[in-house]
Amino acid sequence: MARIDELNKALQGLLSSSGDIEGSAIVSEDGLIIASALQQGIEEGRVAAMSSAMLSIGDRIGLELKRGKLEQIFVKGEFGFIVLMHAGAHAVLVALARKEAKLGLLFLDMQRTAEEVKKILG
Repeated sequence: MARIDELNKALQGLLSSSGDIEGSAIVSEDGLIIASALQQGIEEGRVAAMSSAMLSIGDRIGLELKRGKLEQIFVKGEFGFIVLMHAGAHAVLVALARKEAKLGLLFLDMQRTAEEVKKILG
């Protein structure tokens, strides 16, 4: 099975493991989509670019404020959540979740998927 197929399978697994996740993607640190399972109407390029920008700022904040290496970024909006989590040396797992999401379960499911992505990307 090709790596892209394995990554897409991992994303579909994340979506099926949590009814609270509406879409997910794997993005490179430099802002390119590697794989995605996003809702219709959400642009992959926009998700990738904004994720890259958030990561860059989050990394700098963590270092400047002596909070250590960035593990995840969490954004709460009126209609739900966006969570970014490192998934290997140069990849990030992005999840878009409903506002009613159980965050503990969301983080657990994402961590499992991030580990799977790390193995796939080697």
